[in-house]
Amino acid sequence: MAVNERDPYTGYMTAGHEWNGIKELNTPVPRPVYFFLIVTALFALVYWILMPAWPLGVTYTKGLLGNDQRAIVADSLKQAALERGVWAKRIEAGSFKDIQADPKLMEMVRQTGRTLFGDNCAACHGSNAQGTKGFPNLTTASWLWGGDPESVAETIRVGINSAHPKSRISQMMAFGRDGMLKKDEVDNVVAYVRSLSDPAVAKDVPAPKIEAGKAVFIANCASCHGDDGKGKIDLGAPNLSDRFWIYGGDDESIHATVWGGRQGQMPSWEGRLSSLDRKILALYLFDLRRTEP
Repeated sequence: MAVNERDPYTGYMTAGHEWNGIKELNTPVPRPVYFFLIVTALFALVYWILMPAWPLGVTYTKGLLGNDQRAIVADSLKQAALERGVWAKRIEAGSFKDIQADPKLMEMVRQTGRTLFGDNCAACHGSNAQGTKGFPNLTTASWLWGGDPESVAETIRVGINSAHPKSRISQMMAFGRDGMLKKDEVDNVVAYVRSLSDPAVAKDVPAPKIEAGKAVFIANCASCHGDDGKGKIDLGAPNLSDRFWIYGGDDESIHATVWGGRQGQMPSWEGRLSSLDRKILALYLFDLRRTEP
C-alpha cells in the first residue's frame, strides 16, 4: 500500500498501514483538542505561579497568593479554641442548675458530651448508653449512687471499687458460695426478690416460699437494700423493686448473683479527664436520661 495514497471517500491521505483491507487514514488531530491542551497548560502555569506547588528540598514554592493550608487549619483550630474558651469558662464557673437552664450551653454540652462519652464510656456502657450485662443502663432513673449531675460527676471522678483513695465502695457478698445461706434459703430469697419487681411471680410461686424468702431477705439483705428492697444510694445498693437490672432479672441471673456475689468496677477518671470534661459528661448523661424513653 502506498504511503501517499489519498482515500477517495474522505480525501485524507493514508498512513501506509492496512489490516484485512482496512486502510489507516492520516486523520489530523481535531483543533478543539489543541485548544484544550493549550488552556490546560496555561492553567497549570498560572496555578504554579499563584499557589503552592513545587517541592524544593525541605520547603516548597509558596505561590504569589500565599495560600497555605497548614496556616488555614492552624487558624481554624485557634479560632475554635477561642470559641470553646468562651463557653467552657461559663460551664466551669456556672452551677449545674444554671447550665441546665441555658439552652445554648446545653447544646454545647450535648455536642461535646457525645464525643467524650463515645471516646471514654461507650466501650462499657454502649454507644447508646443503655449498657450491657454487667454494665448499667445510664438512660434510666435507676442510679446506684444518685442520678443528679453532682452525684454523677463525683462517681466519674472517683470511680467505683477503683484505686482512687475516695472511690465509692460496693460489693454484693457471695451468700451461697461462702455458706452464709443454705441452698433452699437462696432459692427462697431469689423468688422473693423476683416478686418485688414482677408481681406475677408472687402469683406463680407458693406463698410460703415467698414468705420464707422475705424472712431471709430481712435478715440478710435489708441492711443494704432496705426493708422494702428499694436500695440505698449511700451504699450503692441497687433498687430491687424496679425492672432495671445490671446482671439480669431472671431467676437464673438473680440466683447467680445471690450465690456467687457481685463486685462491679468503674475506673476513676480524675487522672484522665479534666474537671470541665467530667462536668460536661455528668450534664450530658443527666440530659440523656431525661430525654430517653
